[in-house]
Amino acid sequence: MAFDSKLAAALSGATLRQLAHWRKAGANRGAVLIPEISSTRPVLYSFRDVVALRTCVKLRNDASLQKIRRALDTLRGDLQEHDHLSSYTLVADGSSIYLAESDQAVDLVRRKANVVIHEMVDVLQPFYRDGRHIPPLLRPRAHVTVNPAVRGGVPVIEGTRVPYDEVAALLRDGLPPERISEYYPSVTPTAALDAADFADYVNSYDPPKESREAAAG
Repeated sequence: MAFDSKLAAALSGATLRQLAHWRKAGANRGAVLIPEISSTRPVLYSFRDVVALRTCVKLRNDASLQKIRRALDTLRGDLQEHDHLSSYTLVADGSSIYLAESDQAVDLVRRKANVVIHEMVDVLQPFYRDGRHIPPLLRPRAHVTVNPAVRGGVPVIEGTRVPYDEVAALLRDGLPPERISEYYPSVTPTAALDAADFADYVNSYDPPKESREAAAG
């Protein structure tokens, strides 16, 4: 299962513009993250990509994009670490970015001696970015879950394999939540409302109309 750009943005907290920018290499710098599945239209991200994107978004709270690119270049070039970005724990403290390893961390920006990181941040947990609440990755709503072993990680109704957007589409077409069980017996009215709420959140990542028209023109 692949995540389109809008869903990847909604689950990671990145904007669509950031995703596009991070796919491109800078001057003498590598790209921040190239989607595993497809980097050309339609752009498609993997579950691991989404985890890595959440890391990048959290790093941007404390570090510039220039520092992030420099840190990734050190990781991939100097340290020869070429696993998927989601395999690493990267943290920032306002002055640098570190690769955290058990009880120590390597400074990827200043390249100084190893330092100890006392507080680790779980990238799967909720956080705020530019005033927007980014939900926990594995449970973006109380009755909506994300599990890479279920439909490849597409958000589904808790305890089912029913995609959230199929339920949300029925409510959007006017079906009362109380009747959702006629179509999906395992989906409760409360879960249906959660699916609709999450769908509204995902749709909030749609680019403005003028941006879409400019891209089309």
